[in-house]
Amino acid sequence: QVHLVESGGGLVQPGGSLRLSCAASGSIFSINTMGWYRQAPGKQRELVAVFTSGGSTNYADSVKGRFTISRGNAKSTVYLQMNSLKPEDTAVYYCNADIRSTVALRSIAYWGQGTQVTVSS
Repeated sequence: QVHLVESGGGLVQPGGSLRLSCAASGSIFSINTMGWYRQAPGKQRELVAVFTSGGSTNYADSVKGRFTISRGNAKSTVYLQMNSLKPEDTAVYYCNADIRSTVALRSIAYWGQGTQVTVSS
């Protein structure tokens, strides 16, 4: 079994900052990609930021310059530092990882349970 556990969401005023964390645990053989998506009410889930399998990062245009994705030394934990938050950043943020478990022949996508981020005055 593989699990993704997120933390760090909450309520923040416009212009404020939050840091999200996601830790992958369980029977992990390898992690290909790992990152963050978000889904606002009435909208489709969208990519926010991700580490690619090659170790580079991709960001949604809407968060470039404000959000930073980073990861721990073991590469099984990712963080999302969110600065200069705007009301339009309000959404449920989901951790996503493409992981091959120790009992599988190929990788599959895993999702965290989601953490609410609300930006409001």
